Amino acid sequence: QVQVVESGGGLVQPGGSLTLSCAPFGSITSVKMVGWFRHRPGNARELVAKDTSDGNIEYAEDVKGRFTFSRDNTKNTLFLQMNNLKSEDSADYYCKFQKSDDPWPHWGQGTQVTVSS
Repeated sequence: QVQVVESGGGLVQPGGSLTLSCAPFGSITSVKMVGWFRHRPGNARELVAKDTSDGNIEYAEDVKGRFTFSRDNTKNTLFLQMNNLKSEDSADYYCKFQKSDDPWPHWGQGTQVTVSS
């Protein structure tokens, strides 16, 4: 059994920064970590950043230049460095991952980010 846990969320003022982490626990080699998504109130869950098949990183348009997606392959862990945060970045942030034994997308439990003065 594997769990994926996001951490690093919290309350931050506009213009501030946060770094989110997403790590698997259990059989960490049995999952493929895909990327970061977020769920803003009243909206569907949306892509924030993920690797592309050609080795690049795809970012949502409104986070380009402010957010940086990275991974530590030795620990199968994802990071999301978020700078110059805006109120519209307030959301629950989730890691998407895939398990080696089924084709369905899976999600961590999420970490809440609130940007407010």
